Amino acid sequence: MVSALVCATATGAKKNNVITSPDGKLSVELRLGKGSVGYTVSREGKLVYTLSDICVTLADKSVPSGLVKMGAVKHVSNSFSPVVPLKFSTVKEDYNEATISLGAEGAMLLRVMNDAVAYRMVLKEKGDIEVMDDQFRLTPAEGFTAHYQTTGTFRTSYEESYKAGSLQEWSVAEKRLATIPLLLSQGDTDCQLLLGESDVDDYPRQFFTTDGTAIVPAYPKSPVKWEPRGDRSETITEEGPGIARTTGARALPWRWVAVTDSKGLVEQTIPVQLARRCALSDVSWIKPGQVSWEWWNGAAPFGPDVDFKSGCNYETYCYFADFASKYGIRYILLDEGWAKSTRNPFEWNDNLRLPELIKYCNDRGVKVILWLPWLAVEKNLDTIFETYASWGIPAVKIDFMDHADQWMVNFYKRVTAEAAKHHIMVDWHGAFSPAGLEYEYPNLLSYEGVLGLEQMGGCTTDNTVWLPFIRNAVGAADFTPGGMYNMQPQQYHSRRPNSGALGTRCFQMALYVVLESGVQMLADSPTRYYQNDDCTRFIASVPTTWDETRALEAKAGEYVVVAKRKGNKWFVGGITNGEARDFRLKLDFLGAGQHRMTAYKDGVNAGYQAMHYNKVEQTVTSATTLDIHLERNGGWAAVIEN
Repeated sequence: MVSALVCATATGAKKNNVITSPDGKLSVELRLGKGSVGYTVSREGKLVYTLSDICVTLADKSVPSGLVKMGAVKHVSNSFSPVVPLKFSTVKEDYNEATISLGAEGAMLLRVMNDAVAYRMVLKEKGDIEVMDDQFRLTPAEGFTAHYQTTGTFRTSYEESYKAGSLQEWSVAEKRLATIPLLLSQGDTDCQLLLGESDVDDYPRQFFTTDGTAIVPAYPKSPVKWEPRGDRSETITEEGPGIARTTGARALPWRWVAVTDSKGLVEQTIPVQLARRCALSDVSWIKPGQVSWEWWNGAAPFGPDVDFKSGCNYETYCYFADFASKYGIRYILLDEGWAKSTRNPFEWNDNLRLPELIKYCNDRGVKVILWLPWLAVEKNLDTIFETYASWGIPAVKIDFMDHADQWMVNFYKRVTAEAAKHHIMVDWHGAFSPAGLEYEYPNLLSYEGVLGLEQMGGCTTDNTVWLPFIRNAVGAADFTPGGMYNMQPQQYHSRRPNSGALGTRCFQMALYVVLESGVQMLADSPTRYYQNDDCTRFIASVPTTWDETRALEAKAGEYVVVAKRKGNKWFVGGITNGEARDFRLKLDFLGAGQHRMTAYKDGVNAGYQAMHYNKVEQTVTSATTLDIHLERNGGWAAVIEN
């Protein structure tokens, strides 16, 4: 921890049940009564949303049920350093927090930050309880459009594309659930409301529905019994009546709403501020980094130096290891197929010669990550990580959970904590979105839970450009970028082994700067990267953790240009949707003196031939203004160094 200041009272923060943010821009007016608690939120004097009917329903009563009273307000100013910093190596907190008394039943904490409002219920029940429901009604002011990911059931991998519409349109057209996070945008003011949650522990994940006027939560029921279905999945055979069975004296998850603009969504650090602090005393072994990945490209290198039969075998992965070693990539991933059976995570494919392969990789400074279905992990949790540690495996990718009920939330934590005991990192696929566990256990480097490049032609640039404002705004997303076979939408026709990526070459390159993940995949074949050495050297140089993040240009769902610093280097990445854009970028964030910039820009023909790019080198200073052009579905990427 760098610094901390906590004051028992916050001057001016509480007046007639009104609590303001430290900078005075957000104002929260509480509405308290017997068995009733809610509030309205205004930004610079203008109402943006109302949160009403906050209520936790237990098996025998609802909370609150008695008189609700305003309590003390404190001001907190604090700085701390996340183990895996996705935006800032030092995160600053500044907020006013009210404690609202619920009598003997507990309290509600209300935190008003400069860019968000969050609340959590703190229960004081005796013994264990069954939570039947956990509700509120969020009613946005007029003029907001919802951007959401719909799912037919609570069983989902969070990989649907985003849809847009008013709450009424959502209610009529989509009578379906929406996943968290969810964004509400007021286009004429660029007021953005991002709904999220943090510190979700021993509790189900939140979903949303709407009645056409307000957004209300929904939750999967707590499973009582389930049976395996094949090697990857299961069937829940019995559900409880409620959403969680848990201890009665506990804090429930933080429910938060960011209230900011498009740039603010990119820069905010709300999830890490509300998460639990690190539970591990030794974090020296946690090493984020890039990964050379074979699934997307079919494990089928084809260069002139390939004189072996490609596939899931020793020779192919040695080829991947040589590529990773040459470009300084920390890991290679062995996806599905490395084991003889998904049921047995201890017996490898005979063609793989795994011990020999691990040694080959280690001798070249490269480590091996193994893919696993979650059922194999659950059945072997007492031995799997100890065994893998003895093999020299530093990380695993666990797949196909596709559930977000209380049992599965607890499974994530059990597995991540057990992996940490053996110094093994985790990348969750087939996963829900982040909700704080990755900060309590920072060996959890990333989650999928995103419509990424593995969806091939379904991974459109129009959808991807939303990610910095919605999915990536709540935490790490393993999008798996890096396709070198680039196509505009009307030309797309590719699938493995010659996988293609929608958007221009520079769009794919910029994603390494724009998107955030503790593990960042290089999805294409080493052969294609060798053929595009300039691009590969840039991609391989981009860090996966950052000291500072600045949004230079941003409009939610349309474009973003972001600058990120690691040490004394700045990386800049910009992407746009189907509309070409021009920007004038001020480089006033640079230090004194002259700097060398190497940039990659869309070529003049990139609107048709998406692989066309130009490399530009020039000297820049903090007084430089750059004129940059992004072709439709295009990008711009640069590194600036002394």
